[in-house]
Amino acid sequence: MSNERPARRAHAHHHLPSGTRMRQSLTQFEKAFHYENELDQQRRANLRKTTETRARQRTIQRERKKSSLRFYLLTLSLIITAIVVTAAMLGTLYLLLS
Repeated sequence: MSNERPARRAHAHHHLPSGTRMRQSLTQFEKAFHYENELDQQRRANLRKTTETRARQRTIQRERKKSSLRFYLLTLSLIITAIVVTAAMLGTLYLLLS
């Protein structure tokens, strides 16, 4: 019996720091978890902002391309119209004067 008591005391004494260590490690784990969670939320917010900015820039770029194409087509149609009208006028003038 005397051998059992010291063993139990040592065993019981050994559990106290372990329990304290477990509580400390759980507390540290929870703090680390919350910290990482906050970092993840910040990363997600930054990624969302970056994605929105890129999407907006792509939309603006597409609109510029469309506008440029429309401008070139309008310019081309005006030039072709001017050439056709000039040719028609000169043809009519040639017929009238001949």
